Amino acid sequence: MKWPLLSLIGICALTACSLEPRHVPNPRLLPGQALQTSAQNAVYNRRRGAVEFFVKDNHPRLMAEIERGGGPYLDEAMAMAKVPPASREALKLDLRGDRRLYATSPDALVVTLMVYGS
Repeated sequence: MKWPLLSLIGICALTACSLEPRHVPNPRLLPGQALQTSAQNAVYNRRRGAVEFFVKDNHPRLMAEIERGGGPYLDEAMAMAKVPPASREALKLDLRGDRRLYATSPDALVVTLMVYGS
């Protein structure tokens, strides 16, 4: 009776040694991953706060530039959100297409900038 049970445990142990990605991380790496995630979140939150302040402080100017298809304030907002240069024209088109939403909700504009940002 012991051998079938030991065989089953051995098979389960071997299948756990897969090179495929898995959901459960290595428990020994969790403290380091927690610190890394905390640091990344702090950097993101600081950048998002700066973008939010800039957007709310310059909202009328940004809306005018979105209507025109671009300008220095919109360029600055995209730079602050770290939108890659290759994505900026697509972002301008998206912003212009949903300008009514962004005219009434500066927060939506901030979210869109941060989603396009890297």
